[in-house]
Formats: sequence, C-alpha cells, structure tokens
Amino acid sequence: MSMLTHDLAAPDGDAPGVLTITMDDGKANALSPAMFAELNAAFDRAEADDVGAVVLAGRPGRFSGGFDLSVLGGPQDEALGMLRAGFELSHRLLSFPKPVVMACTGHALAMGSFLLLSGDHRVGAAGAFKLQANEVAIGLPVPAPAVAILRHGLTQPAFDRAAVLAQVFDPESAVAAGWLHQVVEPDDVVATAHAVAAELLATLDPSAHAISKLRVRAHALDELRAAIDADFPA
Repeated sequence: MSMLTHDLAAPDGDAPGVLTITMDDGKANALSPAMFAELNAAFDRAEADDVGAVVLAGRPGRFSGGFDLSVLGGPQDEALGMLRAGFELSHRLLSFPKPVVMACTGHALAMGSFLLLSGDHRVGAAGAFKLQANEVAIGLPVPAPAVAILRHGLTQPAFDRAAVLAQVFDPESAVAAGWLHQVVEPDDVVATAHAVAAELLATLDPSAHAISKLRVRAHALDELRAAIDADFPA
C-alpha cells in the first residue's frame, strides 16, 4: 500500500504548479526503504513534470520519527542501504532545482529531523512537538552525514547542542535554532506551506534559484557527499 499521496493542486486550488507530497504510513512515518523509493519517485515526477515547487508534508502530529527500526535491526546490508538512501535523499533535496517547502506537521526525530532540514523553507506546527537529533541520547554517535546537515541548517550554538547533547527543541525554540522558519497552528501547517510555495513559484526565477542553491550550498553538499561515500559505500 502506498505511503504517499501526490497532489498537484493546493487545498484551495489556486496553485496548480505546486506538487504536494504527503507522507502517511498511519503510524510514525518511519523512513523505510519503501518510503524512500516512493519519495524519490515523487521527486522524479516533480523534476519531469511541469511543477514549479514542492511541498513535503507529514501526517497530523508527525512529520517523521526517523529510520525504520525494524530494518535497522535486520541484515546489515539492508540497514546500511537504508541509511545511505536517507542521506542521499537529503542531498537530493538540498540540491533540488525547484523550491522545496516542508510542512512539519508534528514531531521530527532523527532522520526525520535531518530530512526536515533539507528543505528550503520549513513550516512547523505549534504544540507539544519535539524536534531532535536523538542519536546521542539513545547510545549512537551522530552519523557524519547528519553532522553535515545539522551544521548547514542550524545556528552554531544550536548545532552544538543538537549534535552533542541531543537537545530537544519545541517548535518555538526550533525557529531560533534554525530547525523551522515559522510556526503556525497545526490545522494551518499544510495550507501555509502551500502559500509559501506558491509565493516562491510566483516570485523566483527558476534558473537563478537552481544555480544559486548549488552555489550557496556547495560546501555543505561537498561535506555531505564525502560523508555519505565514506560511511555508506555503495
């Protein structure tokens, strides 16, 4: 059963150039090999079709809880393949030629938080939600590719606290830290993300956006690529 829905029209129907991709596995939105395959297929569509911007949304209360733990506890080659797929997707989004707006509908943990940081603009839901790189808290060193993503997306003090101390950020403190750019009521997250995407579609020159994204993020993308290839050889 598909874990994603794709919609080329905004909820009010006024932004047909915006592709909405909604993750919903009915649970924690675990990032599994199947979820990554569907996400990549959806972004393939965004590149191939007449799409000007993309919104990536979670399900109510949950953006993503991170990698699928059942796969992490399984055969090593499958676990390593899933880890590589996750960070490859982050690299793809950080360099994606069209604006990517994240609709963080709730908790974003571990790889879910790294994927969130891979978007160009991030709208979060107000409430008792957690944004956290929780690796150190559960006995794992932070993966080197995750360090590159955190370093790029967060302020320096927040980066240190997030990566070394596994600090939990609520939506409001996440704005100051860099996890999010704005916080709205939960029922307004997706609509607000659509509005941002529609504005970017209307105001940005596509070629200038794509070229500038690569120039501005060149160092982060190089660090991320080297870390992926070193930690998870293909």
